[in-house]
Amino acid sequence: MNNSRISALDLVHCPVTAKTTWSFIRLTRSDGVSGWGEASWVRDPGVLDVFHAAARQRLLGQPWAALDGYLEGETPALPQAAIASALEQAMWDIRGKSNGNYSAALAVAGYRRRIPLYANINRSITDRDEAGFRRAGQKAVAAGFGRIKIAPFDGLTPGKIHTPTGRKLLDDGLARVAATRAGIGADTELYVDCHWRFDRLGASSVLKELAALGVGWFECPLMETLENIPALKQLRGEANTLGMRLAGLEELTHPAGFLPWLGAGAYDVVMPDVKYARGIAGVAAVARLAASFATGCAPHNPSGPIAHAASLVACAISDSIEQLEHQFDETPAFWRLINDNFPRPVDGASLTPALPGLGAELRR
Repeated sequence: MNNSRISALDLVHCPVTAKTTWSFIRLTRSDGVSGWGEASWVRDPGVLDVFHAAARQRLLGQPWAALDGYLEGETPALPQAAIASALEQAMWDIRGKSNGNYSAALAVAGYRRRIPLYANINRSITDRDEAGFRRAGQKAVAAGFGRIKIAPFDGLTPGKIHTPTGRKLLDDGLARVAATRAGIGADTELYVDCHWRFDRLGASSVLKELAALGVGWFECPLMETLENIPALKQLRGEANTLGMRLAGLEELTHPAGFLPWLGAGAYDVVMPDVKYARGIAGVAAVARLAASFATGCAPHNPSGPIAHAASLVACAISDSIEQLEHQFDETPAFWRLINDNFPRPVDGASLTPALPGLGAELRR
């Protein structure tokens, strides 16, 4: 039993592009061991400050064991869940460092050493025309990735989808998909993230057009409310008929929250995020649940380097996780912010680091 206390709990915001700020938690024990977690909430990073202050007030000076009790609490708001999940990641980091082992070894002796990745190139595309998508796809393929994801439907909303403006936005999105396909060639898998921009009718109508462009993954087409589960299940059937899989659930904050969707068969693949779904143990728990319902699991991870490191641990201890999202080429800061000996992707996969803890140390 560790008799240390929690001596520091810091939140560090790192603006890395005009649109993206990564937010990291540094947790320190009184024995001097520190660990990192990531809580990035790019929609409004400043909101994290409120929940960080509350966590700091509750935990600072408390026994190390108090962290377990804190992490068992409810986290109904996503930014609150992000702080809690980052603390959970940092706890794994500290425990690994204290034992001199990679954190995955704390849970599974024979953990996975190589994790398949797919490249999310969307945030790297600052020129949102067809040429920009084509170039970004080509760059990811040249870097060794065989699975590429984009979010092409800029500006579209469920309220616009059946208007002339919506049709124009939809056509623009489809042109971006076609340009990406032209850039990556016929043999590379292409995934499309919709960011909840469709209604049921609009999502159904676009499936055939996407299938004709060789899209094999249709992500988050509808708002993820319990009322939409029957519509999603029906949409999944239509997608499967066209050779596509339906994926979603990137913003749920507790493994138990996945059960209604898994029980109904709403998705082919669920996407827990290490920043929201109770950290590393939460993602692993979702993977086990998904496997029990014969559903795939591929963690959501369009984030910074600490979330990437924590997600690799979750994948390493979960045989049923099929692949991990990787934020490709958004900014050179992704690799500059962490130690040089952390494994880089090779041939569309990442080795797990042969380093203690998460294997990633943030440069400050």
